[in-house]
Amino acid sequence: MAYKIGDECISCGSCAGTCPVEAISEGDSHYEINEETCVECGACAAGCPVGAIVAP
Repeated sequence: MAYKIGDECISCGSCAGTCPVEAISEGDSHYEINEETCVECGACAAGCPVGAIVAP
C-alpha cells in the first residue's frame, strides 16, 4: 500500500520535490500520491512540514 496524503495538506509541494519516482502530483484539493508508482520510501512523509502524509 502507498503512503496517503490527508486533508491537513497545505499544498506547498514539498512532498512532490522529495519523491524519487515522481508519484506525487497536485490534485483538486491537495497533493495526491499515485498508488501504482509509490515505492513506499517515506521521503515524502519526512519532507512534509505539517505531517499530512501517513504510512500505509
